[in-house]
Amino acid sequence: MLLQWHRWTTADELYSCSEDHQILKWNLLTSETSLVVKLPEEIYPIDLHWFPKTLGGKKQTQTEVFVLTSTDGKFHLASKTGRIEKSVEAHKGAVLAGRWNYDGSALITAGEDGQIKIWSKSGMLRSTLANQGSPVYSVAWGSDSDRILYTSGRQLIIKPLQPSAKVIQWKAHDGVVLKVDWNSVSDLILSGGEDCKYKVWDSFGRLLYSSSSHDYPVTSLAWAPDGEVFAVGSFNTLRLCDKTGWSYALEKPNTGSVLSLAWSADGTQLAGACGNGHVLFAHVVEQHWEWKNFVITLTKRRTMQVRNVMNDAVDVLEFRDRVIKASLAYGHLVVTTSLQCYVYNSRNWNTPLIFDLKEGTVSLILQAEKYLLLVDGAGLYTFSYEGQLISSPKFPGMRADILNAQTVSLSNDTIAIRDKTDEKVIFLFDTLTGKALGDGKPLTHKLEVVEIALDQCGPSTERKIALIDKNRDLYLISVRHLGREPKICKIGSMVHSMAWNDAANILCGIQDNHFTVWYYPSAVFIDKELLPKTLYMKDGR
Repeated sequence: MLLQWHRWTTADELYSCSEDHQILKWNLLTSETSLVVKLPEEIYPIDLHWFPKTLGGKKQTQTEVFVLTSTDGKFHLASKTGRIEKSVEAHKGAVLAGRWNYDGSALITAGEDGQIKIWSKSGMLRSTLANQGSPVYSVAWGSDSDRILYTSGRQLIIKPLQPSAKVIQWKAHDGVVLKVDWNSVSDLILSGGEDCKYKVWDSFGRLLYSSSSHDYPVTSLAWAPDGEVFAVGSFNTLRLCDKTGWSYALEKPNTGSVLSLAWSADGTQLAGACGNGHVLFAHVVEQHWEWKNFVITLTKRRTMQVRNVMNDAVDVLEFRDRVIKASLAYGHLVVTTSLQCYVYNSRNWNTPLIFDLKEGTVSLILQAEKYLLLVDGAGLYTFSYEGQLISSPKFPGMRADILNAQTVSLSNDTIAIRDKTDEKVIFLFDTLTGKALGDGKPLTHKLEVVEIALDQCGPSTERKIALIDKNRDLYLISVRHLGREPKICKIGSMVHSMAWNDAANILCGIQDNHFTVWYYPSAVFIDKELLPKTLYMKDGR
């Protein structure tokens, strides 16, 4: 038996299918496995993908269907009970991949015949997007469902759905590219190939990381939903890696090739379909959070250990449900489970403040000195550390499901959010009211913005935002400019990432191959020639 593909329907339920014609359902809470349906003998499944459960945080009505692709050139729309509602002749030869877009309004299929086709959700052909001489092994949608990433031999191709828009194509590997994934939150691309390497790219096709050549071809890979980590599978091998590429953990299960990988919706669990017919389950543990003299470790799925490095005192924190997200800063630990938010004060680990979460899974926690910000699929919510809801900023077309720590920033008085539909635009809100700052006009930069960060100290009238744009230039902008045009000053180039100090308005960043500290970045507003005198640079090599 060769196991093929599987998808989480809820955090603790998984569907799998294989060439023994069976679709099985796995319940991780009860450890039970049950047969959903025995498929007709002529259907040998290759790929399975569930219709998206949510759209912008709102539950979809038509969620109980999945697409199943098979070797006979067809794809099948099936209900949760396994009943095939519709079969569609799609390709000559096997249908190697089938993927719903993020809102479920379109389905893409890729075939052994080198064609890529887009279908309506009822299975009507809309268009043939590509027709090439070699099989398309893997496809992925861009976060706005307006671009497609697909494999073409050793090349990767990003093709916009608009006919006139520019196609990006580049040589990605020294062997055939077998798998790709494109994360909707970070906008980063992952590829793996027969050259035994996996690589991380940005959405412009620029290489961010390449692994060394490993022992076996990369047969599967998958981003965690929040885009912070990814998993890579090959023969008897499973890796967990940071989004920057380096490897956190390496497991050597005796399973044959890991043929496909799927994360649970909350990003805490991973399942793998293996060549020996087994399904592999993994849980992400041993995550660390550090602040001043505290180190906190997620030791089990519902247990954290707090260690004070000054005196080696240890506290153990237990939770009713599985820990999904956590953040440690400004003397507070904020932990979210599937149902609740826990706020601990570092002076007393015994009595957390607990409040219930209304919407779905929290995908991001940000902290400032006085407030914390939670992001879930439906919106952003600012709370005091006493658990009181302060504000919930919104703007037209906001997609909370794809916000991350690079595109939203929190300070005591200001919230900044980079727009997704126009990445040059940054919306600014008052933390206390959730209303747009000043005259309500957002900041507009001349290029696409990839990262933003508000400074944390001083009065609100002097609040500044640092941004890195597509060219990797670093700018500093005053946020509250009271009717005047905002001052925008460039303070660095070739900057890859940045962070503000939480106790003084000092900025640091990785600049080219250097670690750079801007001790007094605001000097640029007074005299640009002063700025170089306030820099500290250390060679990173």
